[in-house]
Amino acid sequence: MKKKLLQIVTTVTFLSFPNINFAQAPNLGSAANFVLFTSNGAVGNSGISQLTGNVGTNNGLSSAFGNVNGQMHDNDGASALCAADLLAAYNQLNATVPTFFPAPLLGNGTTLNAGIYSISGNTTLNLNLTLDGQSNPNAVFIFKIQGSFSANAASQIILINGAKACNVFWKVEGLVSMATGTKMKGNVIANNAAISISSGVTLEGRALSTTGAISVNGTFAYTPIGCGSPILNGPASPTLASTACYALFSSNGSLTNTGNTYATGDVGTNVGLTTGYNSLNITGAIHPIPDGSTGACAADLLNVYNYLNTLPYDIELLYPAQFGKSLVLTPHTYVLNGATTFIDTLFLNGGGNANAVFVIQANGALSTGTYAKVILTNGTQAKNVFWKVNGALSINNFSDFKGTVICNNGSVNLKKGVKIDGRVLTTNGAFTTDSINVAMTAGCGTQAGIISFQVSNSKEFASFYPNPFTTSLTVKIDDASETNSSELRIYNVLGIQVMNLTITEKTTNIESSFPSGVYYYKVIGKNKKIQSGKLISQQ
Repeated sequence: MKKKLLQIVTTVTFLSFPNINFAQAPNLGSAANFVLFTSNGAVGNSGISQLTGNVGTNNGLSSAFGNVNGQMHDNDGASALCAADLLAAYNQLNATVPTFFPAPLLGNGTTLNAGIYSISGNTTLNLNLTLDGQSNPNAVFIFKIQGSFSANAASQIILINGAKACNVFWKVEGLVSMATGTKMKGNVIANNAAISISSGVTLEGRALSTTGAISVNGTFAYTPIGCGSPILNGPASPTLASTACYALFSSNGSLTNTGNTYATGDVGTNVGLTTGYNSLNITGAIHPIPDGSTGACAADLLNVYNYLNTLPYDIELLYPAQFGKSLVLTPHTYVLNGATTFIDTLFLNGGGNANAVFVIQANGALSTGTYAKVILTNGTQAKNVFWKVNGALSINNFSDFKGTVICNNGSVNLKKGVKIDGRVLTTNGAFTTDSINVAMTAGCGTQAGIISFQVSNSKEFASFYPNPFTTSLTVKIDDASETNSSELRIYNVLGIQVMNLTITEKTTNIESSFPSGVYYYKVIGKNKKIQSGKLISQQ
C-alpha cells in the first residue's frame, strides 16, 4: 500500500511541474532576429566587428557600426516588438526551477549535461566548459546567474554530441563581460545591466539586455542556426541563357587585352572590336567582330540585368565605401546605395547549403583594392553568386573575384593578375584586361541545344580550318582509322542541326553558306569516338 501511494505521489509531483522545469527553451520571438539588442541603452562598436543578425535598441542609439549582415533598428516598431519579446523570454527563464547548483567558477575542463543550473552570485568562466548534448538534438542548457558574469581571456564553451548554441541560455542578473579571445556559445540575456564584449571575441548566439548599454570591439558574432531558424536559400538565380557561355563580354564597346590573358569561355562584343586575345589561351571562341552569337548574348544580358536590378533586397549594407574588410554575408539579396569600394576580404557563407544564392546590388561604380578577395565558405559555389553594378567596374591588381558580374552602362577594367571564377559582362562600355585569368562557372552546357556540343577534352582526331571561316571550311581527319566512316554534324546556337555529312576522305572541303555566327560541331567516329567544338562563320 505504501509503495503504491509513493508511486502516485511521485507521478502527481512530476505532472505538476511546468514543462519549463525540464529545460524547455524559452520563446525568443522577434528577439531571435537580433544578434545585439538592448531595450534601454546605447549600442556601440569600436574596431572592425563582423555581425550577422539585427542590431538595435528601443531607447537609445546604435553607433560606429560598419556594414552589418542584418538590419539596424533603433527606436522603431521592430525594436519595440523585440523589447516586449525579450522581456517575455527573460520571465520564462527566470521562472525555471533549477536542478543543479554548481560553484561560481565554471570551466577548467568541466563537462556538463543538459539541465537548469543556478549560481548564487558573481560567476566566472575560465578555460574550457564543455556542454554535452548526449546525442539529443533538443538538449537545453539554462544557466541562471544571480550576479555578474565574466569570461576570462581565451575561455571557451565547447559543444559536443548534438548540443546546439541556439539551445544554450545565460540569464544574468548583473554585468556581462567577455575578455579578449573568448569563444562564447548561447543566448546571453542580461537583466538591468550592461554587456561588454572585448576584441577578438567570437559569439555564436546573441547578446541581449533588458536595460543596459552594449559595447563590442572587433567582435565576430552571429545568430546561431537550428532550433527552428530558417534555412537560407537566397533568391532565385537569374536565367543566364546565352550569356552563360561568355567569360568576358560587352554589348556595346571594344574589348582590348594586353599581356597573356587566359579565359575559359567566349570573349567578344556586339558593337566594336575584340583585340589582343591569343586564341591559344582561350578555351572558347574569340568573337573579333559582332556576329549572331554576340547579338544573342546582348539580348540575353539585358534580361539578366533587368532581373537582378528589380530583385527586392533583404539587407541594405549602409556603408558602400567600407565594403569588404572581412565582412561575412549569408544567402540574401544585398544592396549598396552608392559607389562601392571593396577592400581586403569578403566571406560568403552558404551555411552548408550548396544551392544557396547570393545577389549583391551595387547602385554605383564598384572598385577594389589590390589583392581583394572573395572567399566562399560552407558550401557556397561561385556559380550561385551574382553581382549587379550600376556603373563602372575596376578590379585592381591580383584580386581574386567570385561570381557573375553584370555591369550596366559602365566600363570594365580588369587589371594585371586578376583572377575571376565566373564571368564579367557589361551592357554598355569599353572593356580592358591585362594578364588576367577568368573561368566561366557552370551553366553554358545547360543552354538549350548546346549541351552536347562543348569543346572536347579528349584527344582530337579531326581538325577544322580556317576557324573563323568565310565561304569555305576544310575538315581534316588526322586519324586515318576514322576516315570513310566518320559523321559530321553541325548545329546553330539554338541546337538546330544545319548540316549532316559523312566524311569519306582524309580532307574534305565544305562550301559554306552559313550566316555569320557561332556554330557547334560534332564528329562521330566509327568506334563512337566523339569530338565536339565551336566554329565561327564570318560571312
